[in-house]
Amino acid sequence: MAEARTKIRLCSTDDVDFDSAIRVETEDLVLAVFNIDGVFFVTDDECTHGPGSLSEGYIDGHTVECDFHNGAFDIRTGAVVTPPCMVPVKTYKVVVEDGAVLIET
Repeated sequence: MAEARTKIRLCSTDDVDFDSAIRVETEDLVLAVFNIDGVFFVTDDECTHGPGSLSEGYIDGHTVECDFHNGAFDIRTGAVVTPPCMVPVKTYKVVVEDGAVLIET
């Protein structure tokens, strides 16, 4: 039997400008919420290589470059795009409902 998923509200869609990101702390999570051309993506905020914050990184299309060592990740999948990062960043299933960005856990 499938386990029920829980939705967690992160922010309003209006809180995240086009082609930018914000940091959201909720429950035990610290997340980066990205708005790429009106489509929302959510990853863990902390870079897997060091103490960099992905919500403060440089966004180029679907790639975010960490502000610490310049490693980069695909915002959609969490995959490493550029070293020195070697471990993908965790991504979350995003749901947009009634003008709010939520994740399913």
